[in-house]
Amino acid sequence: MSTSHPLARRDALTELYAQLNARAQEAPPERAHRLWIGGQVCGWATDAAWDALRQVPGVVAQDGALHIGAALAPGPQLDALLADVADTMRQAQCLRGWRNELLDVCTEAGEVIGAIERAASRPLALCTRAVHLNAWTPDGRLWIARRAMSKSTDPGMWDTLVGGLVCTGEPLDEALVRECDEEAGLSPEHLAHRSPLRTILRMHRRLPEGYQVEDVLVSDCVLAAHVQPANRDGEVSEIMHVDVDTAIEMVQAGEFTLEAALVIVEDIMRIDAAG
Repeated sequence: MSTSHPLARRDALTELYAQLNARAQEAPPERAHRLWIGGQVCGWATDAAWDALRQVPGVVAQDGALHIGAALAPGPQLDALLADVADTMRQAQCLRGWRNELLDVCTEAGEVIGAIERAASRPLALCTRAVHLNAWTPDGRLWIARRAMSKSTDPGMWDTLVGGLVCTGEPLDEALVRECDEEAGLSPEHLAHRSPLRTILRMHRRLPEGYQVEDVLVSDCVLAAHVQPANRDGEVSEIMHVDVDTAIEMVQAGEFTLEAALVIVEDIMRIDAAG
């Protein structure tokens, strides 16, 4: 997309974003089972999760729905049951990997009622939160990162410079600062002038392991000319910067993860509108 006419570019970006957003708004899998935790609606369980969990003490499979800890209030007992749930799913090979990271368990209304192993979030369609950083050079180039081939999701695809999930009990800004350090070697000083995190959409997407329900948040900043991001956690194989037209062409060619494509196009549209 190398058009120089502002209106033509705006219209093209609007159409591109609409196409991407349509891919990010899928209905739950046809055979998914409504999931209740602590007496509240929280997600959708896969058939495999249903089969694995319906015999677990404290779990009831009834009328096509899965009820976990129906009589339990948020607290240690519910968290212990959620740990048993995740471990049972791992033994039944319902999970893709095991991260030893806990994520918040939220109701559909957004209330945090517990915590569970990260790998269980997609098979149970639990809402997660992802924070991203769109980092720019002083001359208007975008920093991007290629995901390592060892990643279980979207290996080898291009991503925003920084992106990751928020852990249980972790404030959003602290999660972003942590991810910036791990994924790009950026310190809080490098991020001093970044914009506040903003939510751009909630994704609903079918995945091989289940269903992704995720709030996508983004902050952006201009990194000083002397700053060279460098990965520290081994989850990135390459970091580089590209001009805006190249970034858009890469999005159109399907080289970015869907989340990154949405974040990048939304940011370019916002900058164009402000400029």
